Amino acid sequence: MTEPLRVLLADDQTLVRTGFRLILGADGIDVVAEATHGAEAVEAARRTRPDVVLMDVRMPEMDGLEATRRILAGAPDTPRVIILTTFDLDRYVYAALSAGASGFLLKDVTPEQLTAAVRTVRTGDALLAPAITRRLVQRFTQQGGDVAALHRDLASLTPRELEVLGLLARGLSNAELAARLHLAETTVKTHVARILAKLGLRDRVQAVIVAYETGLVSAGEHEAAEQ
Repeated sequence: MTEPLRVLLADDQTLVRTGFRLILGADGIDVVAEATHGAEAVEAARRTRPDVVLMDVRMPEMDGLEATRRILAGAPDTPRVIILTTFDLDRYVYAALSAGASGFLLKDVTPEQLTAAVRTVRTGDALLAPAITRRLVQRFTQQGGDVAALHRDLASLTPRELEVLGLLARGLSNAELAARLHLAETTVKTHVARILAKLGLRDRVQAVIVAYETGLVSAGEHEAAEQ
């Protein structure tokens, strides 16, 4: 990809937006718009069509969760969304990931982590390691409540694809999956791509969520497997 990476910043704190804009600009990443609340972020995303949205969770008028849902609804060429939060394992982060966000960052992120994260999700990769997502899922799927659940029917998956999904949800990387299943890593990538396509998922983060919410994997299985 040779075109400049285009980013929308959505945060109600001026200092956060200013700092992030300077960091991104210094690395050759264009900030095409800024928003101070969710409704403004939705409008700016539709108007400027950024590659990536850095979205604060807690904003006035419309929070980042609802804004993420609206931005990612419908059109296939929607931007990637990274959730910004002050607290690790924020309840809203799990709901935003279920809604289609590609990962989250804490606001005390280093400049190097920020630019690397934006570039990572732009290529279509998820920002979170599956093990981190698993912690989120285990914590919030057991609590219930108002979360954006991903309802998917796993009947379309082959036995091998179900096996791959289950291992992916336990935190295994493509290389680890290949070693466990005695497959080439390219074959594993093909299986993962087919799983995402069949279930209508954006990335591995949502795949992990689906594996837990459908009961394919349950809390505690990962730890038992490691003992």
